[in-house]
Parts: sequence; C-alpha cells; structure tokens
Amino acid sequence: MNSSAVSYKRHRFPQQIISNAVWMYFRFPLSLRLVEEMLLERGIIVSYETIRRWGRKFGPAYAKQLRRKRPSRQDVWHLDEVVISIAGRKHWLWRAVDQDGYVLDEIVQSRRDTKAAKRLLIRLLKKAGMPPKRIITDKLRSYGADLAAKRDVMPDIEHRSHKGLNNRAENSHLPLRKRERTMQGFRSTGGLQRFISIFSALRNIFVTPRHKRSALATHIHRIRAMAHWKAATGLLPDLQRQSAPAV
Repeated sequence: MNSSAVSYKRHRFPQQIISNAVWMYFRFPLSLRLVEEMLLERGIIVSYETIRRWGRKFGPAYAKQLRRKRPSRQDVWHLDEVVISIAGRKHWLWRAVDQDGYVLDEIVQSRRDTKAAKRLLIRLLKKAGMPPKRIITDKLRSYGADLAAKRDVMPDIEHRSHKGLNNRAENSHLPLRKRERTMQGFRSTGGLQRFISIFSALRNIFVTPRHKRSALATHIHRIRAMAHWKAATGLLPDLQRQSAPAV
C-alpha cells in the first residue's frame, strides 16, 4: 500500500487540516457545520461546503489505503440488511460482518430478493479470495433469499439461521442509524454507498475489539489506530505503518 497515492496537489490547505476534517466528519456523529465550527475554534476558517468536497474527494482514497483485514477460512460471515428511505423510496443496505464485528462489505440495493443477496455474496468472495467457515443469517423474510443465493454461490458452505446468532450484523447497523439521524437522511443511493465505504473503513480500525476491553488496551488500540489512519492519509511514512493494529 503506497501512501503517495493520495495527492494533495493544488489544494490551499495543508494535508493535516484536510485529513483531520475528513476524520472528524466520518469518525464522529458530527454534521458538516459542526466540523466547520470545531475547525474555526482552532483558527482554521473553512466552509462546510469545502469540507463536504474534501470528504467526497479524499474519503474514498483514504478508505482504499486502509489495510483490510486478512481473510481466514475460519471466518464466520454474518449477513443482514436494513431498510433505508431515500427520497421517499425504500432501499436496502446489505451488510456482511465477520465474527469480530469487522465490516467485510456492504452494498445498497433497491431490492430484497435472491438476486440482491447473490450480488453481495459474489462481491464478498471476490474481495476475500476464499469462502468462510460458515454463513449466518436471521429468520426474517430475507432468509429465503439468503439461502437461495448461498446455494448458487457457495453450495458447500455451512449455513445457520437463527435470530440470536446474528446479533453482530444487526448491531453493526446502529452506528449508521445514528449518523443517518445526524445527517437528516441520505439524498441518493450513490451518496449513501460512498459514505458507508468510508464510514465503515474508519470504524474497522478505531473500534476496540471485544477482547481488548481494559483501559490500557483501549488506549493502545486507539493510538495504533490513529497511526494507521495518519499513514493511510500520507501523514506518516510507510515504515511507521507497520506498527498499525492488525484489525
């Protein structure tokens, strides 16, 4: 991964300010205007529209630079979808997380059927490069679609269906719901897809794993996550990125 892939040429503000503004917006439940106000308190005068443009331009590049968790054949994929209203129409955000709550992939689709579930599974296999140990879904209406898609894409993989077993996928929707309220909804499917790709990439490195719940472990994890983030944005050289957390 080469941090030089993120270019800040022809931008008046230094990369430290740009990356920090993008980090605050996608990491915390803040509106663009609140990020503008927080920067102003530090003596940085920039409009919320400029911050929006930074997010659109640099956010995807940052997310691409963040190192993905190495897939394992022992991974358990939890699949779930949540309905999101955009311009008065229902859309479904299909999401897959592993046994640690790490977001593997997510995709916004206009349907909740076998074709939509199959599309998610194909994307997951392409990204992971190997199938999981098992797949877990709930027993709601989408269960039939998930099962049919799994039979077509990964017929030999174990599949379990139980409401209680899929809490990791269902809980992963909660942070996005909070942001949805802060942003007063999403205006387009493309905008939602761009936002979640950056939002989830940041959460994957900053959220403390369940097995690191002590205060010291949490602090160390956050320090390493910040170093990882700075390396991805080009603020740290590649050599320092080796100390980033294995998430």
